[in-house]
Amino acid sequence: MGEASRVPVRQLGPGGPQVPLFGLGSWNTWDRMEFDDAVALLRHAVDAGVTLFDVAHYNMGPHAEQARTDIIFGEAVRAAGIAREDYHLCGKLWLWEYPTTSFAQQMDTSLERIGVAKADSVVVGDYMSPPDIPSIVTDVEEQLQAGRFDTWGVNNWVAGDLEAALAFADKEGLTPPSFAQLKYSIARRSMAEGPFYAEHFTSGRLVLQASDVFEGGILAGRKFPERKIGADPGGIRDAIREAADRVAEVARRYDATAAQVAVAFCLTNPAVANVLFGVSRLAQLEDNLGALRLVAEHGADLRAELDPLWTDREVNADGSW
Repeated sequence: MGEASRVPVRQLGPGGPQVPLFGLGSWNTWDRMEFDDAVALLRHAVDAGVTLFDVAHYNMGPHAEQARTDIIFGEAVRAAGIAREDYHLCGKLWLWEYPTTSFAQQMDTSLERIGVAKADSVVVGDYMSPPDIPSIVTDVEEQLQAGRFDTWGVNNWVAGDLEAALAFADKEGLTPPSFAQLKYSIARRSMAEGPFYAEHFTSGRLVLQASDVFEGGILAGRKFPERKIGADPGGIRDAIREAADRVAEVARRYDATAAQVAVAFCLTNPAVANVLFGVSRLAQLEDNLGALRLVAEHGADLRAELDPLWTDREVNADGSW
């Protein structure tokens, strides 16, 4: 792929690095592929400019999985001959067992499993009980100063907790989160476009890292996916299945695929720094890359047509999941 065709980049929040518009996730991805296929896909992704990889250690918390996806990623990226400086590693710090399992311990485990010395960014998230915001921000700063990563974001936090983290970081002169990784799709937009996070995106204080853009594959045309998919905050999955029919209609009229429409819609939001998606076949990656053409040629029209499919407009009025 020529340089002019490479995936464009955007900044990952104030003071953050330039990252590609597309990033590849790791949940239920690398461990579902033949190893040689994973190597080929990674090599092709990097050559196309898809150089951000969201890689997590999933073996903790109430939904712990004996996953090897992070280990497989590390092995595959080395087998593909991809130098560490040629990709952005976005890791995860989980709050499920924090502070019993400290951020330092989590980073030790994660980096060892992947086989690298540091990450580039991390996302802190997923909790069931109210988090200790001052401790989280302070402990993140400790890891930043130790050189374990360079920037951080939050993952599906209650909006009030985000406000507290930003305020505490400002008060103490610590590093605030610069991006938010949120569930964001044609149908699920209340957190990203509602009144709680939107003001931070509009002001430029944060940028949006869009995840679960296909709603587990439903918006890409697989209404009842056989594989495990993410949670359904707000309980709107049936409405999303109905929205999928409309997405398919729009895709046909634009000579596109439903997956391309789902990705292109996210890219029409200027707050989006990058879109995360999982692919297990090279053809899926190539198809998703076609969203760039779609948004360039029809972005405004797509946004207008798809706006009525915002199914959770009245959900989470208090800024919670």
